[in-house]
Amino acid sequence: MQIYEELKARGLIAQVTDEEEIRELVNTGKAVFYIGFDPTADSLHVGHFMALCLMKRLQMAGNRPIALIGGGTGMVGDPSGRTDMRQMMTTETIAHNCACFKKQMERFIEFGPDKAIMVNNADWLMKLNYIELLREVGACFSVNNMLRAECYKQRMEKGLSFLEFNYMIMQSYDFYHMFQTLGCNMQFGGDDQWSNMLGGTELIRRKLGKDAYAMTITLLMNSEGKKMGKTAKGAVWLDPNKTTPFEFYQYWRNVGDADVLKCIRMLTFLPLEEIDAMDKWEGSQLNRAKEILAYELTKLVHGQEEAEKAQETARGLFAGAGSTEHMPSTELPAARFENGKIGAIALLVACGLCPSNGEARRLIQQGGMMVNDQKVTDIAAAFDQADFQGEGVIIKKGKKVFHRAYIQ
Repeated sequence: MQIYEELKARGLIAQVTDEEEIRELVNTGKAVFYIGFDPTADSLHVGHFMALCLMKRLQMAGNRPIALIGGGTGMVGDPSGRTDMRQMMTTETIAHNCACFKKQMERFIEFGPDKAIMVNNADWLMKLNYIELLREVGACFSVNNMLRAECYKQRMEKGLSFLEFNYMIMQSYDFYHMFQTLGCNMQFGGDDQWSNMLGGTELIRRKLGKDAYAMTITLLMNSEGKKMGKTAKGAVWLDPNKTTPFEFYQYWRNVGDADVLKCIRMLTFLPLEEIDAMDKWEGSQLNRAKEILAYELTKLVHGQEEAEKAQETARGLFAGAGSTEHMPSTELPAARFENGKIGAIALLVACGLCPSNGEARRLIQQGGMMVNDQKVTDIAAAFDQADFQGEGVIIKKGKKVFHRAYIQ
């Protein structure tokens, strides 16, 4: 099976333009494609995961990825999927986030001469003259068509700033610029980027003629990825200092039964034949599938050693005899204890398991807290400081979140 057919079989491709040309370029290793990443944080998260895996798959098939870091578009902010305007970032913050992205991407794709390249659209967008841009690019865009785009329609009632309205033009200009300077002949993006991507293709064709070789493929990577990336605590980060390898493993180990095989198909590099055989799995076999998913993705992001540690810890915890060495942990300062005790509510907040006293209170009242396998139902419950010495205590939030609290 060739790479384009594999992408379809894995459920990655949602919409395309010029499918036959795209298939030919991808399958013969002649695609020079880009995927954009706006630096809205100092770490990539699992919402970016599908894009990174796609870049790796295509590079393995001989195609050349361009990782576009949105140092310029990050100054504007993408309105897609948002109900309000993004908080404005400083140029220093954007530069720092861009550097963090590059370091993480190097785990997935190989950069170098004739291999993947990384570019920052600040290098050309920040140099644009406003009047020249209006004359050269603005005339190619219909305001009526832009307002019909889903990314803008959903914001019209809430309010859409003129700053954000320019995002489509900026993203379209990226493709136009890279087509001319880097030979970029293809762009990939999530289904929420379809209008912006078509804008880039149309700009190339209007400025350079109908024969200009520019293609678009849109993937279900943002709609699926953003859903994957949300948890009660927020995003699941690829940076181990923000989301530990164990927490990362546990996140994938806890996906729903209905999603596990879809995630294995889209995100892992296991052979399709092996995945197809799992389609008949049910019941306890789905738990095995979740372990496979969690292990494979943790290995991909954090390496085999960390994946094995996370799996060993998780299996032991669910069996009631696990090591706490690799479990997310919090060292409690002495100031947290009053008269040698710490309350259950204060303990949950101190460990970051609940963001507020109110949420901690509700969790306890709903029976969602256990300490050393004992359910805590009294919001006034307190624990002795001596209990936290040595290995400390194991706190269980809900059915699947484990955390160790200790004192030196």
